Amino acid sequence: MSEQAAPQHRQITVTEHLLLHQKQSPTATGSFTQLLYDLILAAKLIARNVTKAGLLDVLGGTGEINVQGEDVQKLDDYANRILIHRLQRTGVLCAMASEENADVINIPDAFRRGEYILIFDPLDGSSNIDVNINVGTIFSILRRISPSDQDVALSDVLQPGYKQVGAGYVLYGPSTMLVYTTGQGVHAFTLDPSVGEFLLSLSNVKIPETGKIYSVNEGNVSYWDEKTALAAASFKGSDNPRGAPYSHRYVGSLVADFHRTLLKGGIFMYPMDYKDPDHPKGKLRLMCEAAPMSLLAEQAGGMASDGRRRILEIIPDTLHARVPLYIGSKNDVQHVINKLK
Repeated sequence: MSEQAAPQHRQITVTEHLLLHQKQSPTATGSFTQLLYDLILAAKLIARNVTKAGLLDVLGGTGEINVQGEDVQKLDDYANRILIHRLQRTGVLCAMASEENADVINIPDAFRRGEYILIFDPLDGSSNIDVNINVGTIFSILRRISPSDQDVALSDVLQPGYKQVGAGYVLYGPSTMLVYTTGQGVHAFTLDPSVGEFLLSLSNVKIPETGKIYSVNEGNVSYWDEKTALAAASFKGSDNPRGAPYSHRYVGSLVADFHRTLLKGGIFMYPMDYKDPDHPKGKLRLMCEAAPMSLLAEQAGGMASDGRRRILEIIPDTLHARVPLYIGSKNDVQHVINKLK
């Protein structure tokens, strides 16, 4: 791997790392650092309950259906409420958007408003929590474009991914990890439960240009078009950037599958399929899943596409717009794009 582990004799906390980058920016006000600090606090609260999922009454569904038409899991609902409760009080947000909420979440009049917009998937992969598979929180941060003395407009939220000022995820697994970028590389931190701090574990993570693993739900192959099926099948033979078969790994949790791809290289694919006629453009959400992961991938030297366009250049037309996603090592993603032409 090309990522660099942090020196063990000097363990840098995520707060120190944020403050260091803040000092390097002459126009920094500290509000962005405050936002990330409060986001991290919310993630710690979520991590605490995720690790006790088999002991607390947080497994299974709530019996409700979310805006995506999916069953709401108890931990999904908990994570969503924690994030909204903590972040609306931070004083630096003007609006939020969640995968679980149909509309933009405005900051109540009782709280001070700022210039940032937070978009998040509170608990990606939550349907797997019952079987103790990794889940995570994905987040994207935008800066509003309308005047601050006006109400937040939908156009403030529906911005292309390249305008993100920050993005990342928290992975709840054997250890809890925070991976984020502010446009200055990708950095990973591991939560030390003994001190309650995220400590720098990987600095300037880089995705190998060509990987050895492909990740896709091949159970959906009968719902793909011919070019997509041939592109996926090419990783089983020699007609690919390696010239040899790739290993197949698929968890079914975007955070888990992307995290492995980020560190080990290869490609994660979630193609457009004909399985669900309600979502002909794909299953993954552009704004709270594909865009933040794509910013991380590009910052790590990788690539992300919907098969035709760079993900970060797609302008969302709705809050919950969906897209196909091909993301990971540059050579592997380009290979699929070429196959889909």
